[in-house]
Amino acid sequence: MAEGTNATLAGARRGVPATVPGAPWRAPGSWLLAAVAVAFTVAQLALVGPGLGLGWDETVYVSQISAQAPPAFFSAPRARGVSLLVAPVTSWSTSTELLRVYLAVLSGLGLYLALRVWRAFFPPRVLAAGGALFASLWVTLFYGPAAMPNHWVALGALICVGCFLRVRADRADRAALWGVAAGAALMAWMRPTDAVWTTLPLLVLLIPARNLRLALALLAGLATGGGQWITEAYLSHGGLGERLSEASRIQGGLGWNLAVDDQLRSLVGRTLCRPCTAEMPHPVIVVWWFVLPLLALAGLAVAARARRATPTLVPLACAVTAAVPYLLLIGYAAPRFLLPFYALLALPAADALCRLVTAPRGPLRPVVAAAVALGLAGHLAVQYVVLDRTVDRTAADRRDWTRTAAELHRLGVRPPCLLTGTEAIPVAYYAGCSSANPRGHNVNITEAGILRTAGRVPTAALSLPGAPPPSYARGWRTHPSAGLDVHLAPSPPGDGTR
Repeated sequence: MAEGTNATLAGARRGVPATVPGAPWRAPGSWLLAAVAVAFTVAQLALVGPGLGLGWDETVYVSQISAQAPPAFFSAPRARGVSLLVAPVTSWSTSTELLRVYLAVLSGLGLYLALRVWRAFFPPRVLAAGGALFASLWVTLFYGPAAMPNHWVALGALICVGCFLRVRADRADRAALWGVAAGAALMAWMRPTDAVWTTLPLLVLLIPARNLRLALALLAGLATGGGQWITEAYLSHGGLGERLSEASRIQGGLGWNLAVDDQLRSLVGRTLCRPCTAEMPHPVIVVWWFVLPLLALAGLAVAARARRATPTLVPLACAVTAAVPYLLLIGYAAPRFLLPFYALLALPAADALCRLVTAPRGPLRPVVAAAVALGLAGHLAVQYVVLDRTVDRTAADRRDWTRTAAELHRLGVRPPCLLTGTEAIPVAYYAGCSSANPRGHNVNITEAGILRTAGRVPTAALSLPGAPPPSYARGWRTHPSAGLDVHLAPSPPGDGTR
C-alpha cells in the first residue's frame, strides 16, 4: 500500500480539491458538514423530543451520578462512560428535558467532528451525504439524545479509524495521532468489548506498519478507556475473567448464535428483542438494512477503480468486526447494537451514491438522479414512520412508570425508600427510591435483606397485574397501579404515613 501524503492526494477525484491531513479548520465544504450536524440535532429534538422519559438502561446509567435517585445496581457488562458523559447535567439537575437537549447538541457536535476527520479522504459532498445517511436512520435519531453508549461507540469508531488512516498517510499529523487515542478511549469508556472488536483490523494493520507512535496511541486510548472497567472487575467482580464470564451469562451465554434474523425483527422499532419471536417485519421496513452494505461494497469498487481503496476498505473491515458479536455470538437483538456498523458503512455507501448520480452523462443523468432521490425519499419516510411508532410506544411505557411513582408517593413510599420486583429499577429512579432484587440478572440483596430494610424505610414490591407477589411480600397490602401491582410492606416503626 502506498504511504505518505502524496499517495492520499493522488487518490482524490479530479475536480475535487484534496485536503491534506492537518488542514486549516475552515476547510472548503465545512459548512456542509455543519449543516448536517445542525439538522441532526434539530431532528432529534423535533422527532424524539426533550420530554421523552428515561428508559430502563438509561435510569441505571444516570442514577450513578444523579440528584434524582440512589445508584441502581450496575451489572457486569456495563461501563461507566455514559454516567460520566451525563454527569455535567445529572449531578445537579433532575430535568430530563435539559438532559435530552444536552445530549442532542453533544451528539450533533460529535457527528460534525467525526465527519471532519475524514476530509483528507472524501470530498465534502460525500462526507455530508454519509453523515446524512447515518443521521437519518431511526435508530440513530432515537439514540442520539439517549443516555446510552452505542451512538458514542459509533462516533468514536469514525474518529479512531479516520485518524488512524490519516497517521498512516502522514506520520507528522500529530492532531490525528491524538484523535486515534481519543476515539479509541471514547469507545472503550462506553463499551470496552465493542472497542476491541471494532479496532481488530487496526491492530492487525499495525503489525507490518512498524509505526510505534501509532501503535502506542491506539493501545493507550484502549487502555485509558478500558482501564477503569478492568480495575472495577478486580475490585467488584473477582477478576477480569470472572467479569467477562458474568457478562456472558447476563447476555444469555456468548457463543455461536446466528442473530441476523433477530436483528431484522428488531428493525420494526423493538428497542430490545429478547426473546425475539415476533414475525418478520414487512420487506419495506427492512430493505435498507440490505441496501446499505451493498452500497458500501459498491463504494469499495468505486474506490478501487480510482486507486484509493484503503480509506474505504479499512472502515469496511472495522464495520464487519464490530458487527460480529451482535450478528453471530449473541442470542437476542437490539437495533442500537449495530450503530457502529452503520456509521462505518455510511461513508463508503455515500461515495457509491454520489458516483451513481454523477457518473452518467447526457439525458441519463437526470433520470438516475431522480431515481436515487425517489429511493432516498422512500427510505426517509420509512425511517420516520418507525421512529414515530417507537417514540410513541416507549413514551407510553415511561408514562406508566411515572404514574406508578406518583402512586407510590401517594401511598407513603417516599425517599428514602426501597423497591423490588418487576421493573423495580426504572420505577425506583422515577420515585427517587433505591432498587434491589434477590434474583435475576440484577441480584444485589437477599430476601432477608429486603425484610430487614422494610423494617427501617418504606418498601414496596412490584409485580405484573394479577400475578402473585414475591414470596417475601406475601401478606403485604396490594394496590393496583399503571400496568403494575404495588405490594406495600407494613409501615416501619414510627412511620405514620400509611
